[in-house]
Amino acid sequence: MVTALHGVYRHGRIELLKTPANVREETPVLVTFLNAAGVDLRDQGIDEADAADLRARLAAFADDWENPEMDVYDNYDAVKASLQAR
Repeated sequence: MVTALHGVYRHGRIELLKTPANVREETPVLVTFLNAAGVDLRDQGIDEADAADLRARLAAFADDWENPEMDVYDNYDAVKASLQAR
């Protein structure tokens, strides 16, 4: 199972913005530091027009992405396994 969480590196520690569900103590983690300025779209071959087009096309999904009920998909594999165990 892979679980991705947002966090912040502060004073030599990683502070998670949300407590992970179904994760045991001493579970190994892999930390990737993100550029605080965000992703450079030009490095990804996306110009301003492409970015505006993508933003406009994906805007229709924003309400769904932000819906708290969609949080179940953050840990989809664990939720699916718990439902199958019933």
